[in-house]
Amino acid sequence: MDKKKKIIWSLISLLLAGLSIWAVSAQSKDMSPIKLWHSLSEANPKWIFAAILCMFGFIYFEGAAILCITKAIGYKRSQFGGLLYSASDVYFSAITPSASGGQPASAYFMMRDGIPGGVVTVALVVNLIMYTLAIIALGILAVFLDASVYSNFVFFPSKTLIIAGAAVLLGLLFVFVMLLKHGRAFFRIISRFLGFLHRHHLIHKLESKQKKLDKAVVDFENCVSVMSGKTKALIMAFILNVLQRASQILVSVMVYKAYYPGGQDAVRVFSTQSMVAIGSNCVPVPGAMGVADYLMLDGFEDILTKEQSIHLEMMSRGISFYICILICGLIMVLGYLFHREKDRSIAK
Repeated sequence: MDKKKKIIWSLISLLLAGLSIWAVSAQSKDMSPIKLWHSLSEANPKWIFAAILCMFGFIYFEGAAILCITKAIGYKRSQFGGLLYSASDVYFSAITPSASGGQPASAYFMMRDGIPGGVVTVALVVNLIMYTLAIIALGILAVFLDASVYSNFVFFPSKTLIIAGAAVLLGLLFVFVMLLKHGRAFFRIISRFLGFLHRHHLIHKLESKQKKLDKAVVDFENCVSVMSGKTKALIMAFILNVLQRASQILVSVMVYKAYYPGGQDAVRVFSTQSMVAIGSNCVPVPGAMGVADYLMLDGFEDILTKEQSIHLEMMSRGISFYICILICGLIMVLGYLFHREKDRSIAK
């Protein structure tokens, strides 16, 4: 994205974040972000620490999955590189109206690390397939653990959002698989689009851009061919994506245990949060702000009182989303500075 779009979506995201927090806290006379902070003294620090570790797991496991895929193709990169690819994806996905909005940012840092464009495309598409499968798998597990989890939500809009989210995930899965099987058709569309831009004098040096695209097509097809024989790598990428999604879901479980150590509904909290993960995918809102908050409140109110549900939602969301985004932003800045210093050293 260009700088103007980044600024616009950052401002929109800040506005949505403020409205989401206000809308949730306004439902309770006794709850506010300040009181929420003070309530940490009442929580079991071990479980809060576990929740923070789960939040870090959400960042780490995606990077590990991408590294697993690129290594199978023949491009081994550092652990910090994987962390940077993941952090940039999480950060920009949170400020753009698409769950895959962070993919271009990941691609940028991957190519800065010397990974060819075609390889990057295959790696990210394969990872998206595994990411989508992981959400679906955890949704199925949620129903298996608690068959009543879906019925605990109100029909509209919660159940409707969950059904729509499942449909969107299955649709995306179909698109990603078709992209891998018919990648050349996708690149032909890009080629025609470049021609259109050139004819209208919006881009120059069409021939050099076309050569780069042709090379990307060759790299893409070679990588697809390589990945088709890497069953173990694909299975590991799927497992790592399951761990990533489970890490985020488990934040709510850990926070629940921190405040209600004698509570017997940890499994129901896990299942509820899994349904939230599915339902929040169907609305093109940055970071699913507002949508995820509503679904969490609706689901948790079947387990806890309204006040307790608001408290659990705000604390869980604060760790799994807001603090996570701040950390990802910091990692991304450090990665950018590292690459800039590296470029200066090479220039000297």
